[in-house]
Amino acid sequence: MFENLFSLKDRIAVVTGGSRGIGKMIASGYLAYGASKVYITARKAGPCEETAKELSAKYPGQCIAVPIDMSTVEGCNLLAAELMKRESKIDILVNNAGAAWGADFDEFPESGWDKVMDLNVKSLFFFTKAMAKPLRAAATKERPGKVINIASIDGLSVNPLETYPYQASKAAVIHLTRRMAAKLIKDNINVTAICPGAFASEMNKAARDHGGEVAKRIPSRRIGTDEDMAGIAIYLASRAGDYVVGNSIAVDGGIVYANVSLPVAGE
Repeated sequence: MFENLFSLKDRIAVVTGGSRGIGKMIASGYLAYGASKVYITARKAGPCEETAKELSAKYPGQCIAVPIDMSTVEGCNLLAAELMKRESKIDILVNNAGAAWGADFDEFPESGWDKVMDLNVKSLFFFTKAMAKPLRAAATKERPGKVINIASIDGLSVNPLETYPYQASKAAVIHLTRRMAAKLIKDNINVTAICPGAFASEMNKAARDHGGEVAKRIPSRRIGTDEDMAGIAIYLASRAGDYVVGNSIAVDGGIVYANVSLPVAGE
């Protein structure tokens, strides 16, 4: 009854922004828990293909690189079309691709605002829309499809950094997750979100380069690990998470609920 609770055997996943950081952690976890194929996307072809090669060599399943810039609706549609050439059914979609931009309030550029909001919110919505057909094709009441949006604790509480569109975009992702969940559950697709705290990544250089210092201000006294991120993503993607719909789960060592002021970007 419980022996396959967290198994992802024979499932096919897509992880955007999967070449590094949180996306790579999730792709690794899925392959380790039995996914037959994990497609990873990224804007830069070289790192995307290197990660795919690395993970394919490490795990039984295939990691396949599909490097396409999805910062526009046209890019989202192109990426979806390329994936649908290869697969008629997709079990899991992880919307992880994102950007951040920090600048003084009085000097904040429109270009920075648009870049962050377009990729973090607009592309997330339109790529999910473009992938609805293969997600619906795989989904059943007994084994629902999964859409997992990567938000941030910055969408749950105020970060002292002047990353205005990043924080606004992640709050938007959390509410958009609820709205999409209400729609797509009718098609047997569960939509949820993960809100990371301090994980070492290119976007969160403080955690990557000064993890020991950052850890001192986290109630759990450490930054997040690959296993922490893979664990929540496996839970939501597997049978264990089949009754979780619309929730946004903080994975942050207690930062949000201890009301700790910590300058972390979240991805």
